[in-house]
Amino acid sequence: MIITSPSEKLQEDISNLRSKLVEHPLYPKIENLGALKIFMEYHIFAVWDFMSLLKSLQNNLTCTNIPWQPVKDSNTSYLINEIVLGEESDVDEDGNRTSHFELYLKAMKQAGANTNGLDLILNQLNKGITIENILRDIDLDPAIINFLRFTFTKIAENKPHVLAAIFTYGREDLIPDMFIAIVKDLNSKFPNQLGTLKYYLERHIEVDGEHHSILAYQMTESLCKTEQHWKEATAAVKEALQVRIDLWDAILLQLN
Repeated sequence: MIITSPSEKLQEDISNLRSKLVEHPLYPKIENLGALKIFMEYHIFAVWDFMSLLKSLQNNLTCTNIPWQPVKDSNTSYLINEIVLGEESDVDEDGNRTSHFELYLKAMKQAGANTNGLDLILNQLNKGITIENILRDIDLDPAIINFLRFTFTKIAENKPHVLAAIFTYGREDLIPDMFIAIVKDLNSKFPNQLGTLKYYLERHIEVDGEHHSILAYQMTESLCKTEQHWKEATAAVKEALQVRIDLWDAILLQLN
């Protein structure tokens, strides 16, 4: 690979971790509905923290305060608003407006997967408990807690170029074709339990893969203005990929 830009350098630097994740031995182990339910019970936390990264970027790159004031860069404002529009207010299989997170929760409930852990976090947040205190006290797999703690630590550091890089290279396009094929095969056997998950994945490919990922790359390149920005972005993406690998390792341990 001939590297001609900082973004290509970043992609080269993270290529081994990305390959390790996309080719993770977890996927062949998802052979039945029970295994898929366990996967979803872990993966939902990645879907949720993705939305938190998204909204943190919107808060940074647009004006969400009253009185409104113009932002410094209308181009990055457009890019993040366009992504938020699709992620926060897409449509379900019946044409009803919904976020991708709520669509995934619907898929879990249809499949009979357990949502208690995430429900507890959301309930505690509604009571005004901070995410730091929730993660300190909640009884969840340590891999889930470490995964979420990494994300919310980076959000608290409030470096838009780092958040954009994690969002773009550590979240957007990490569902391999193998997993999609597994879900389609299982859906043929359990159409009344996996139809919504199949639809979610199809929307993920259509909206995220073909449109949002392009916008996210443009956004990251706009925000990484210096060599130091790219160094910080690369280090953060490597951490993001590693905690995702650790999360997948934890699921594999459950399945084994």
